[in-house]
Amino acid sequence: MTEPRRDSRWWGWGDPDVPTELGEAAERMLGERGISTGADASPPEIDRVEIPEAVPVDERVLSAAGAENVFTGNEDRIRHANGQNYLDLLELREGRLQHAPDAVIVADSGPRIAAILEACASAGVAVVPFGGGSSVVGGVTPLKGDHESVISLDLAGLRGIEVDDRSLTAKLGAGLRGPEAEALLAERGFTLGHYPQSFEYATIGGFAATRSAGQSSSGYGRFDSLVSSIRLITPEGELSTLSTPHTSIGPALREVVVGSEGILGVIPDVDVRIRPLPAARRYEAWIVEDFEAGCEIVRGLAQADRLPTIIRVSDDSETEVNLAMALPSGAAGSLFRRYLKLRGREGGALVITGYEGSPAAVHRSRSDVAREIRRGGGVYLGQAAGKGWEKGRFHGPYLREALLERGVLVETLETAQQWSGHRNLYETVRAALKSELAANGMEGIVMCHLSHAYRDGASLYFTVISTQGPDGGAANWPKVKRAACAAIQSAGGTLSHHHATGRDHAPWIEGEIGTSGIEALAALKERFDPSGIMNPGKLLDASRAGSDPPSR
Repeated sequence: MTEPRRDSRWWGWGDPDVPTELGEAAERMLGERGISTGADASPPEIDRVEIPEAVPVDERVLSAAGAENVFTGNEDRIRHANGQNYLDLLELREGRLQHAPDAVIVADSGPRIAAILEACASAGVAVVPFGGGSSVVGGVTPLKGDHESVISLDLAGLRGIEVDDRSLTAKLGAGLRGPEAEALLAERGFTLGHYPQSFEYATIGGFAATRSAGQSSSGYGRFDSLVSSIRLITPEGELSTLSTPHTSIGPALREVVVGSEGILGVIPDVDVRIRPLPAARRYEAWIVEDFEAGCEIVRGLAQADRLPTIIRVSDDSETEVNLAMALPSGAAGSLFRRYLKLRGREGGALVITGYEGSPAAVHRSRSDVAREIRRGGGVYLGQAAGKGWEKGRFHGPYLREALLERGVLVETLETAQQWSGHRNLYETVRAALKSELAANGMEGIVMCHLSHAYRDGASLYFTVISTQGPDGGAANWPKVKRAACAAIQSAGGTLSHHHATGRDHAPWIEGEIGTSGIEALAALKERFDPSGIMNPGKLLDASRAGSDPPSR
């Protein structure tokens, strides 16, 4: 029997034994910008959290699941009640949940999933597939839709692995977390190379369902490009694609499954392309004049097919915050800043580069990239700062926990655009965020980085750190997010490069894919899930451009 995981903070992100600290430099920097960190927003004890009363789940569903796989305790219901966006975490910290599953069911096999979905369709029970619970767009919120009850279908029991070392592919269970998958592959001498910031807790099934992109996507590819074949178990049967490097037989049904966000069915496993473990790794940091200069360097590298495994450019605001929160403080920090000044840099935009592969490949790539960065006016900061980024590459969510603990609003959103409109998208969204924060009496910092680049364009990842404003964060953040979505669409950007649609972006997607696109998705939904039990309220529901995103 596999139980639901209970090894992370129930009220937020990460290992509860890992401390969440800001540090004096961060406290000082935020205070100088009018962002108070003196509040106490600690969560209550878990037994004091208010959750909706559970509705008894139909006996047909319980029978299909097996009694040993059904969990109805409050802790498990709370742990499956929310994802990881700001409103989710605020609700958990306040101890009053608007939604919670009526039961958590752990799936341990494909046939078990099929039986559960058949029973749920017959009984009218909504199903929310649950991997790591790391969605930041409301993707795992247990909405009932038109149904009387809802279960969270936890895929923690699906952790198998099969490796084809001749084809360099592996079948990975949907419930494997990122570190678990990498550890199992490393035992056999391989890597997947997919490292999103949610890596510690996000799962293989979630990577596929949301079209995830990792920090090393320039070298290894986004997750959709790593998928060789895939299965989908739906209330109406199973869809699977052929294990082949390429096919020209009709539209790619693999693409119907990848990015489907649980609204059509459940992904039990994924065949992925793997690589031998890299023999060499090197991470470095540079400083360039400003964000625009950094983006131009990246564009040149991308269009010359010379991107390193990792490349990341922070704008001036994010660079300043990194200096205060992430890079050395005290005497070490003074030496670091003197180093910059001696080389003609007191500020600017931070660039992180990373290289993985054979020693010869790392050397060649590093030489090419370093030459282009220097041509663009970059100043080399060395490997220590690069290694510091690598060591803390998954620490961002822990830093957010420290800020939330002090009553600070922290949230992210991301987009992408072709190079011809990239600068305008950056300026338009940044201006919209700043304007809406000011309009709601919120003192804040808006910062951004580029972390995924292509020959034709690149991503933009925005972070907002601010006060909650007079009306509170629960009332104000939806207004800010709405302004950002409107700005993104007005500037021709996508609503999401890798966070997916979920509940939060569903009202806006018609503006991106059009009425015909909505109708096509609805037809697929009707074919695979005619009773509408699969993940209600996500991706399709309420898909009317410009309507309000969910709020509390």
